[in-house]
Amino acid sequence: MIRIREVIVVEGKYDRIKLGSVVDTLIIETNGFGIFKDDELLNMLRLLANERGLLILTDSDSAGFVIRDYLSGAIPPEQIKHAYIPPVSGKERRKTASSKEGLLGVEGIECGIIEDVLRRAGATIEDESVEQEASTGGITKLDLYKAGLTGGQDSADRRRRLFGLLGLPENLSTNRLLAVLNATMSCEKYKQIMHDFKWID
Repeated sequence: MIRIREVIVVEGKYDRIKLGSVVDTLIIETNGFGIFKDDELLNMLRLLANERGLLILTDSDSAGFVIRDYLSGAIPPEQIKHAYIPPVSGKERRKTASSKEGLLGVEGIECGIIEDVLRRAGATIEDESVEQEASTGGITKLDLYKAGLTGGQDSADRRRRLFGLLGLPENLSTNRLLAVLNATMSCEKYKQIMHDFKWID
């Protein structure tokens, strides 16, 4: 498994699951064409693009290119890298029929091929020392709890205030919130925000 700096954007949850077996990074789903009507999700992607850059990996069919083109027009091009899976005929095991164009999506492509296309797209590969540092020094669920963002009577209100400050969707799960925080800020910056809110000493 490789660890990369950029946030990867895929179309759906099965793509995310497949990518999760190949790379260690934050992976965001567009929910297919759902991104066209989800301003909060788009704003979150813009935030992530500015902080870490995006690597777009959609299917190689026409729908995948429509989504890719939409994101390319909504986010500064210098913050985006594009990875393309090869057009492989076939059908994913979980589906009863192949796609309209008869091509495998991201979820159906071999892991080795996915890693190769990510590298060829210019993904920023982080070495093991960076990975170890990130895994031991990041924001944890305990940090969220200490700031009253989980497990308290007013936790939902606190999360809404934080979402408003950071421009994040209000329906983020705790796990996704944690992933986005770790992708966009250091532990020190997080603690400073919590201190400014007077949620921690």
